[in-house]
Amino acid sequence: MALQKRNTADPKQANININDHSLYINRELSWLEFNRRVTEEARDPLTPPLEKLKFISIFSSNLDEYFMVRVGGLFRIMEVELADVDASGRTIRQQLNEISEKVRELVNEQYACFTGEVMPLLEKAGIWIHKIDDIDKKELKRLDEYFDTQIFPILTPLAVDAGHPFPFLSNLRINLMAVFKEASGVKVPQAYAFVEVPSVLQRLIPVYAEKSGFHDVLLEEMIRRHICRLFPGMEIKNCIAFRVTRNHDYDLQENEVMDLAQSVQAELKDRSNKIAVRLEIEPGAPKKIVNLLTQNLGVEDRYVFETKGPINLCDFLPLYDLPVAAANKDLPFNPRIPKQFSQDKDIFTVIREGDVLLHHPYDSFAAVIDFLNTAADDPDVLAIKQTLYRIGKDSPVIAALRRAAENGKQVTAVVELKARFDEEHNIDWARQMEESGVNTVYGFVRWKMHCKATLVVRREGKQLRRYVHVSSGNYNVITAKIYTDIGLFTCDPDFGNDVSSLFNVLTGFNSWTGGDIFTPETVASMFKKFMISPVTTQATIHRLIDREIQKSTPKSPGRILAKMNALVDTRTIAKLYEASRAGVHIDLIVRGMCCLRPGVPGVSDNIRVISILDRFLEHSRAYYFHNGGSPEIYSGSADWMPRNFKKRAEILYPIQNTDIKTRIIDEILLTYLSDNVKARLMKPDGTYVRLQPKEGERPVRSQSDLIAIARKGGVKSPPYEDLVRMIGKKKKGIKR
Repeated sequence: MALQKRNTADPKQANININDHSLYINRELSWLEFNRRVTEEARDPLTPPLEKLKFISIFSSNLDEYFMVRVGGLFRIMEVELADVDASGRTIRQQLNEISEKVRELVNEQYACFTGEVMPLLEKAGIWIHKIDDIDKKELKRLDEYFDTQIFPILTPLAVDAGHPFPFLSNLRINLMAVFKEASGVKVPQAYAFVEVPSVLQRLIPVYAEKSGFHDVLLEEMIRRHICRLFPGMEIKNCIAFRVTRNHDYDLQENEVMDLAQSVQAELKDRSNKIAVRLEIEPGAPKKIVNLLTQNLGVEDRYVFETKGPINLCDFLPLYDLPVAAANKDLPFNPRIPKQFSQDKDIFTVIREGDVLLHHPYDSFAAVIDFLNTAADDPDVLAIKQTLYRIGKDSPVIAALRRAAENGKQVTAVVELKARFDEEHNIDWARQMEESGVNTVYGFVRWKMHCKATLVVRREGKQLRRYVHVSSGNYNVITAKIYTDIGLFTCDPDFGNDVSSLFNVLTGFNSWTGGDIFTPETVASMFKKFMISPVTTQATIHRLIDREIQKSTPKSPGRILAKMNALVDTRTIAKLYEASRAGVHIDLIVRGMCCLRPGVPGVSDNIRVISILDRFLEHSRAYYFHNGGSPEIYSGSADWMPRNFKKRAEILYPIQNTDIKTRIIDEILLTYLSDNVKARLMKPDGTYVRLQPKEGERPVRSQSDLIAIARKGGVKSPPYEDLVRMIGKKKKGIKR
């Protein structure tokens, strides 16, 4: 691939102040720029109608989480009156001010796209969302009967008066506020009540069954039509839909936690600190009513957002699964089976013959399920150990671990109970595994367990051999089909040692000892090949960057290629600035937040940052260091963020096999760097510009090219979901 011309200036050029706030982009605003790029995918002419709807829904889902965690966290910090500024020089108050302005702009863009572009295209595809007033009398009668039998019995009116205080309005639930007409001559507060739109019911209600296409009305519109029945004798002046978002950020204190599972469950149930951080409300609500809501909810005026369409567009995602013409979605792709696994050999034999790289979703995750199921049933397998972060529903991974324990093997699962928004699922899975005899460990209070690793110990003759799977992605069969991730199978003894050491730390470290048993030096000495957070990862990354600086010359400049989800750590950014000034050529593929400013004269001339958004979520991490012509490549679970370096248990492992190194460089990294269709180039001010093919240049859409590579090099298999189900049900491996 031809690279842009880089500066190879003398590193002794004029000094810069690496602590200068202008050299760093605020992480919260950078995240909002990422979510803007999500909306751009919905507006891209290349994106089919239902895929546009998917991106609109992802934008809303992302924003919900952003307010619950990031904005909620900022409000919590502001409550304790900390006057600190971030790397960009902003106070908490300044960040909150800029966030509200930026979110308002982005939400307006989202709804303009939804109403002006997405819905007209969906209607052409045969999908309509009707206004209740536009429904004919015959269909209205049927809907009224449906309301009587299926909706009305569930509804609960919540009046507000002297005997009924303002109720707790649940997080992310749509409510209707009924405002009653004031009695003439009676001086009492404004009378009003609430009705929650039941989340247990589908929000899109089918109508016109006899017509072609798909027709729906919104659940809240049906409730609004009949709301007077909930308040007989009352005259309703206004009926207003709104939704409240509450803080979901929490911070468990290590010296206060005696049982992590109970503490997480208690935190999830505790509503006292779940302050309201956002109010979404439909257009036209009287100012008096908005003020009433903000005062009772404690929401600041700047965090009231009037939507220019239905609230919570996430609820429209079920439309994606409707059986409409294929042209309304991306062309289907079924993950391929790597050739090594298509041979008439068991999976352990394949791994013994050499390391195997899996690049999901192009390579099927079914190989990982095969690995676990084979281990569960193989009489020579003595132990299985696995980390579990986001597992998903109806997980065949859990089924394999439970069966392995029931078969008498020693099975250990390290479950991260604090995986945000998956806490309840993970607690439930942990209980189920315990019932089957799995040794279930809950990780740490102080750190999240974010590393992805599996260890299988197998008796082979007179020796024990350790088989390892490590990955950047979760053990989740659903996300493995839509996230890009890199995984590795190996039985390398050093990897076996390091994964064994990882589990010894995860299950054997006692946080109540004050670090007397496992000091950082002790932990570091246990690992031969892996970087391990929170101990060695950051320092090792910095050492590798320093080595590039030392080996870089004008004739043979250093080279760093790094693909990650986010780049936030200021110390690492400062190191990259130092490398750029020393003439090291740096290409960064950063999907989301990037707090580094590329292309700043004299600081980051040699740094190029691109972001790629497409049909699959870019989730893989790969780090390439040229090392004077003897490249080193690492992969794993860690981004370059403070939390990944210091607040999580993470691993980054080296790629040692020469063929696999070549594949990662040529097939993966350079394909992404060649993208001129879905790649956006980051500018020094933190905005992004879409790349386009130059005259005579071949259009490169990296994910499409990677699909073509998988189809050419892999083996066609049954549909992914059927294959995963078949492996688990029959307790057999991939058909060879």
